[in-house]
Amino acid sequence: MKKDYYETLGVAKGASKDEIKKAFHKLAMKHHPDKNKGDDTEFKKINEAYQTLSDDSKRAQYDQFGHAGANMGSNPYGGQQGGFGGFDFSGFQNGGGVEFDMGDIGDIFGEFFGGGRGRTQARRGSDMQTELHLSFEESVFGVTRTINVEKKSVCEDCDGSGAKKGTKQKTCNVCNGQGRIIETKRSILGSFQTQRECDTCYGSGKIPEEKCHTCKGAGIIRKQQKIDIGIPAGIEHGQTVRMQGMGEAISHGTTGDLYIRITVAPHKIWKREGMNLTNDLEIKLTEALLGGERKIETLDGEVSIKIPEGITHGELLRIKGKGVPNSRGIRGDILLRIKINIPHKLSRKAKELVEELREEGL
Repeated sequence: MKKDYYETLGVAKGASKDEIKKAFHKLAMKHHPDKNKGDDTEFKKINEAYQTLSDDSKRAQYDQFGHAGANMGSNPYGGQQGGFGGFDFSGFQNGGGVEFDMGDIGDIFGEFFGGGRGRTQARRGSDMQTELHLSFEESVFGVTRTINVEKKSVCEDCDGSGAKKGTKQKTCNVCNGQGRIIETKRSILGSFQTQRECDTCYGSGKIPEEKCHTCKGAGIIRKQQKIDIGIPAGIEHGQTVRMQGMGEAISHGTTGDLYIRITVAPHKIWKREGMNLTNDLEIKLTEALLGGERKIETLDGEVSIKIPEGITHGELLRIKGKGVPNSRGIRGDILLRIKINIPHKLSRKAKELVEELREEGL
């Protein structure tokens, strides 16, 4: 069995993206195949773990389904895109080239060979996802729901600064106000200088003189938060609503997003086909021949519908504007497929009447 990805990187299951990335950096430098006593097998394992846990959708699938979920692809809700774009390590053994998966992994090689890509990634909190169950009517007409979510949120007492209100900021004593740390690393290829963001001031160069008592200087706290979710009319089963900035907060960075996957309960009468609602309408033979009127219970209430004379089995009757609305508020229709109920047994009088019809060529 495969080793747990969190165990492979040596982090807790609730670790942040930054913690996961730092753990990967450390292990990558240790096990890189180009280094003395490097281990390409171990390196492949930590790369596979990082490719999954650094991607919000893959991580969510892995947390829910384990290694089987990790292979479902990068679509947050089950798209089949197949596996991870990892490394081909055959080149290390056969003297050939090496193919790299582009992404955050490139930063590791930039640091190993000196200087990195020269770009700074903005700090961003983790995305979150949840599931919301709707009735059929709620999916058609839309609804506002309130949910309770436990997550990391910006501390209200210090507005995320980590400083006690009324206190000043001072120069970070770790990076001397530069916001970045310069490190010299040795390898078999020589010494290299690298830069990284200061872990103490998160690149700002400033730290509070006195920490906020509520968040202990972190700028964020974990708490329950009520979130109102506006579900648009016409949403379909399996669709996702994205709420920007409603995910996990992070110190000195932007808050992640919240993704809500929608499930819709089936209706006892109506089936949805795009913007239309469909059902079968059973009528008697006499109604098919002579026509008539029926009352139909729609999602908007009861309506009357006329059955024209001579209607045929399988023909469609349309009730306009009583279906599902689109994003512009235009509604589809109700489509009723006619089913003529042919009696299995006839009384003597009914048979005589049918015989008369047959004699008339009907």
